[in-house]
Amino acid sequence: MAQSVHVKLAGHHANPARFHQQVDATLTLTATGGLQIVYAIQGLNLDLRIPTVHVPAPADALWKTSCCEVFLGSVGQTGYREFNFSPSGQWATYEFSDTRQRAPHAFDCPAPGISFERSEDRMQLTATLPKQALPKADTLRIAVSTILEIEGGNLAYWALAHPPGKPDFHQHAGFVLSLGAVGFRPSQWP
Repeated sequence: MAQSVHVKLAGHHANPARFHQQVDATLTLTATGGLQIVYAIQGLNLDLRIPTVHVPAPADALWKTSCCEVFLGSVGQTGYREFNFSPSGQWATYEFSDTRQRAPHAFDCPAPGISFERSEDRMQLTATLPKQALPKADTLRIAVSTILEIEGGNLAYWALAHPPGKPDFHQHAGFVLSLGAVGFRPSQWP
């Protein structure tokens, strides 16, 4: 079984011209059944806005500035979970019953592990989700994405796949990676 996969995220066609970053992610199934995602962003602009470090805690609206995200759904189900990871150490978790339809109940999610490193031209965010955070399924559908902000509030979007139209990581067409008994492989929803 493939325990790890390296993927390149594509910039959305409407990203402002000032965003030239290369965004990669490595997903690894941990020995305890969790999921680790290492986001690597190359080609940093001097005016890229990186949230300042906070005490690790849940927070809302992290997607309004630079953050990394992963979406996990189950094969044959319309529901999915969204996880946001900030360079600040904060995180957010959401449960949806269908595209952008919040589930009537929140799920109890243990805190993810988040670490962040930055050099002059590169940053790396590592997020580790414990097994209990993952949807219970034989096969997971996965969408990986990143949002970057520069001074002035301009945002740019990267994902494994961008459905037509404006950036929208919630569209099922973006869940193009699966994790099941045979490991990681390309997939399509449902």
